[in-house]
Amino acid sequence: MQNLDEILTEALNKATRERGHINVLIAGRSGVGKSTLINAVFQKNLAETGQGRPVTKGTREITKEGVPITIFDTRGLEMKDFGSTLVELEKVIQDRSSDRDSNRHIHVAWLCIQEDGRRVEDAEIQLHDMLAKHVPLVTVITKARSDNGFRNKVMELLPESRNVIRVRAIPEELDDGYTLKPMGLEELIDLTSEVIPEGKRRALAAAQKANLSYKRSQAHKIVAGSATAAAAAGASPIPFSDAAILAPIQVGMIAGITSVFGLELSKATLSTLVTSAIGVGGATFVGRTIVVNVMKFFPGVGTVAGGAISGATASAITVALGEAYIAVLSEIFSADPDANPDATTIADKLKEKMRKRSE
Repeated sequence: MQNLDEILTEALNKATRERGHINVLIAGRSGVGKSTLINAVFQKNLAETGQGRPVTKGTREITKEGVPITIFDTRGLEMKDFGSTLVELEKVIQDRSSDRDSNRHIHVAWLCIQEDGRRVEDAEIQLHDMLAKHVPLVTVITKARSDNGFRNKVMELLPESRNVIRVRAIPEELDDGYTLKPMGLEELIDLTSEVIPEGKRRALAAAQKANLSYKRSQAHKIVAGSATAAAAAGASPIPFSDAAILAPIQVGMIAGITSVFGLELSKATLSTLVTSAIGVGGATFVGRTIVVNVMKFFPGVGTVAGGAISGATASAITVALGEAYIAVLSEIFSADPDANPDATTIADKLKEKMRKRSE
């Protein structure tokens, strides 16, 4: 039987591996609003001034610790030597595409065009043509206020784009005092999800903050997979004294949900969640303790003693735990998309949520 440290280590390794890393290339002229868009969509103000490592004369690579995304921010569309800039960028994309590690590929490109300009420049068309040859391309019309047929014009001039979407990254106050609310950001994440490899969707969910429902949808998939595994384990059936087999499944589920919500994925965080919320203590507990404590929270299940845990019961308690955790994180990030809750706070809320569900 495994001890706490072994279960946590395996869960963290699995969650990190399955989340992976996503790379997004964002291109556009100066002043089009790329930095504003990046900071509105992704965590931790990725586009801070001066942030990033140059990879070509016109492109910088932006990363931050704990966020499973790399942004390639292209510049220089107005430069006289745009042709050489385009060639250098294409070489970067090709080199990465040939890498055996899929975490280094460019998985999607956003081409940003400002709505106020009401025109698509030749450089933007050339960039569109090059990008579309190598990566899925989404064209983003930024600072959207009034379409007046511009989106249709963009679609006509940039036909290889997988889609064209109008967005407004931040609120904008008009002269008459009316405020235009942000728009299109949730849809941008949904469209991006459709064109990237399925294996990169958890990384996208973790890195972005604009679409809470997308985080939830990826988390629900983790719960469903864990419930299936728990049902299969329970169908054995599992003698209650050997319920340790369920512990790695449930702790792994907690780790996976934690990862797609973009929270710190560390042994300390996961240990706090498991020991505080589920009521387990000590460094050498066995999996049966987790299962026993989880079962206490659910009517009709906690009274089971001896015998075996059926597949249906194993699945039910796993789903209940996972859905309670998703509900807690959803409440936190619905109130504040930039929230950075500590593990103890989350664990307390999870314990309370589970207790209420048992009443």
